Amino acid sequence: MNAVVGHHDLLMITLDTLRYDVAVELAAAGRLPNLARVLPDGRWEARHTPGSFTYAAHTAFLAGFLPTPLGQGPHPRLFAARFGGSESTAPHTWVFEEPDLPAGLARAGYHTACIGGVGFFNKQGALGSVLPGLFAESHWDPELGVTSPISFEAQVARAERVVGALDTDQRLFLLVNVSALHQPNWFHTPGATAADGDTRATHAAALEYVDRHIGRLFRAMSSRRPCFTIVTSDHGTAYGEGGYTGHRIGHEVVWTVPYAEFTLNPGEW
Repeated sequence: MNAVVGHHDLLMITLDTLRYDVAVELAAAGRLPNLARVLPDGRWEARHTPGSFTYAAHTAFLAGFLPTPLGQGPHPRLFAARFGGSESTAPHTWVFEEPDLPAGLARAGYHTACIGGVGFFNKQGALGSVLPGLFAESHWDPELGVTSPISFEAQVARAERVVGALDTDQRLFLLVNVSALHQPNWFHTPGATAADGDTRATHAAALEYVDRHIGRLFRAMSSRRPCFTIVTSDHGTAYGEGGYTGHRIGHEVVWTVPYAEFTLNPGEW
């Protein structure tokens, strides 16, 4: 990452609430054509999230603690705040002095921007302002939120405007918290009504919806220079497994998340 920071733009996409098993099934079935183009070997990596709900996971991510590879570590990290005794800070790790990644990248000359999705990014109270407050520029409105059937399209359009407003030599770190997978997601299934409720199948339909529009986001973020990209879930969610529904619980479908990292190059999209 020491050869990336300062040269590439950086994109972090958190597919909020996306389950690993659903992501893997759809990729294997050819139902994620745009994501399959960028996933290493066309496959998601299984990792363990540091938090079982959005706020905890994103607070960790933005301190450099991304989802952890399976198996015994220590696993070297891409980014890390300087911290005495850290066993996961390696020679290739980009180390910053500030307490969070946006502040560290800002000091390195990046413009930092956040396009929120779920309520922890809505800036409608003190708690909903913490995560977006880490960025120089932040966006949220109801059209981007969990109840909007067009949330991801609206987020992509906002990202295109963020990129378009920057000078060509200004490097960018953009976080997009994708809300489409989060409950409610029943409206991503044609003909469904609220009475039908959310299911594992509607969760999958929401991921297909995201895949249909994610190419525009990749094109915008790679339009000026190479863009190092992380796509991950912050946590999964339960649809009846073990008698549970939702997340913020210690269950396998919550802790295991899909992860990928890759570089988008100009002209590929």
